[in-house]
Amino acid sequence: MKKKVITALIAVAIGHIGVLWAVSHIKPAELKPIEKKPLQVRFVKIQEQPKPLPPKPKEPPKKPEPKKEVKEVKVVEKPVTPPKKVEKIQQVKKAETPKETVKTEPKVGTKVVTTTTTVTEKVVEKPKPVVQEAPKAQPAPDPSPKRVSIGGSGVQWSRSPRLTVSSKDLQGEARSVMVLIEADEKGKIINVRVTRSSGISSLDDKVVRAVRGAKFKPYMENGVAYPIKAEQPFDLTP
Repeated sequence: MKKKVITALIAVAIGHIGVLWAVSHIKPAELKPIEKKPLQVRFVKIQEQPKPLPPKPKEPPKKPEPKKEVKEVKVVEKPVTPPKKVEKIQQVKKAETPKETVKTEPKVGTKVVTTTTTVTEKVVEKPKPVVQEAPKAQPAPDPSPKRVSIGGSGVQWSRSPRLTVSSKDLQGEARSVMVLIEADEKGKIINVRVTRSSGISSLDDKVVRAVRGAKFKPYMENGVAYPIKAEQPFDLTP
């Protein structure tokens, strides 16, 4: 019995294995893709229907004219009245009525009152324009040159004289020259004069030429420039 059971189980197992093997070797069915044709789309313009015109306004109905009433005018005949009898009436003299005396009241004289109004005009004086006094002119500087010294608190050189001498010019000796210099208010030298000679005229002329080529700074006093006079000595050695 046991052998039969075992053989049956083995047979069942082999059957299952065979089924599984067969299933694994079966090719799956290939699904063919369905080819779809592209849709062709046509765009159609929708034409708008023309809008209906607005209805014409209806004319208002004419009102019926009211009928004019014709009034009948009746002609009434006036009765003829007989003429009245005229009776004679005797004229009766009326008693004379006394005349009324009208009293005249005395006239009252009306006085005319005249009022005089005096108008006083105030004369407003216009303010007189203030005349500004012209600034007082500063006194003109003294045209005569001021006598000053050169250097220190006196006048200063802007460009000093450039003098070069040789022993030949000095003739081998020490020489001394004094000159008087005149300059305008701008410091420009306008005149040079020898007041003490060196004894050699050529040397004196050389000193004068050197001084003429120099220049002073403007000489100022209280903010005013003045022309000046100043003496300058020259001690020359070989």
